[in-house]
Amino acid sequence: MDFTFWVNIIALLFSFFVIGALLGAAFSRPIREKLVKILHLEHLKNLLLKRSQKNPILRPGSSPWTAEAVLNPAATVLDGRTHLLYRAIGMDGISRLGYASSQDGVVFDKRSHTPAYVARNPRNLAMHLRRYSPVMYPSGGSWGGCEDPRMVVIEGRVYVTFNMFDGWDFIRGAAISISKDDFVAERFGKWEGPHILSRQNEIQKNWVLFPEKIGGKFAILHSIAPKIEVAYSDSIETIGTEEPLIQSWVGARNNLPERKNTWDSFIRSAGPPPIKTSRGWLLFYHAIDKREPGRYQIGAMLLDLVEPTRELYRSVAPVLSPNEQYENDGKPGIVYACGAVVRNKILYIYYGGADKIIAVATTPLESFIDALIAGNQPTLVEIPPEKMP
Repeated sequence: MDFTFWVNIIALLFSFFVIGALLGAAFSRPIREKLVKILHLEHLKNLLLKRSQKNPILRPGSSPWTAEAVLNPAATVLDGRTHLLYRAIGMDGISRLGYASSQDGVVFDKRSHTPAYVARNPRNLAMHLRRYSPVMYPSGGSWGGCEDPRMVVIEGRVYVTFNMFDGWDFIRGAAISISKDDFVAERFGKWEGPHILSRQNEIQKNWVLFPEKIGGKFAILHSIAPKIEVAYSDSIETIGTEEPLIQSWVGARNNLPERKNTWDSFIRSAGPPPIKTSRGWLLFYHAIDKREPGRYQIGAMLLDLVEPTRELYRSVAPVLSPNEQYENDGKPGIVYACGAVVRNKILYIYYGGADKIIAVATTPLESFIDALIAGNQPTLVEIPPEKMP
């Protein structure tokens, strides 16, 4: 028997082995699942998660009202510029809203020297007791003020929802509004409100408005766990007067039913206002994996355009996790998004890191949704500067 004969025998045996492995993968669930996981990992090689190289894009300022932290920004695009309303925590521990804007969505060359909005005065407290403490105060280190804004533009007005808190009573959902022209001109003395949206004696946070009316009414996403809930209103200004305050789920988020065998074991809240696409409302949300308690991560889901309480697709893994140093230098393990915009088909996600700074991540919108629908892992990737709008 010559050498060629043995080569052919070995090749035949190897072919039988490969065929057997494939059949085993087809009929054995554990093997099949491992193969699927390997294929997903292979797919992920082309979707490496990156942040902007300019992160953090905003840091605490030199003014007393921004000295401790800037975080969790709302975002919108008007007149060719990206506008942020961000939460600023001062040396006195009070949260106020600051303003910044950018031509390219990354470098913010305009930043207000005074607050863009200050909520009703928190309850009087001796100054020596007012201080910033990320350990003492669970709400991002703040003991009062307006927290974690979300922003939309509807019919020529800018609407901002936020958490109103005086450091003592229950945190409540609230909203303010201003004309688009006044907002762009930074005439921040023209805000109307606040209008309280949630009921008394309930802790309610992180309510968001859809960016357009649905069925001719304002649509308010006020809960995503244990189920998605949307309230509809003819007018934000009449909630609590001509219309009843919104009834939402009440209870400790830690007591929510656990989602089994998922990365989002405990869903915390909605992120930015939903983004309308041809295939559904794109909603980002915050969740915690029970295997990594204390780490806030961001996921994505697609909701039905007509009935937004119906979930169509959900990301199989986080799209953003607190892995960078600036996402852990403060309150460790926090990425928290409140703003998202689309510019030239590029999705920009603005988020707070470590309850201390503001950062941005970007990705082509359609590719992201394709991956979400296909059950692959959509991620937020950095857009090269030369491709920025």
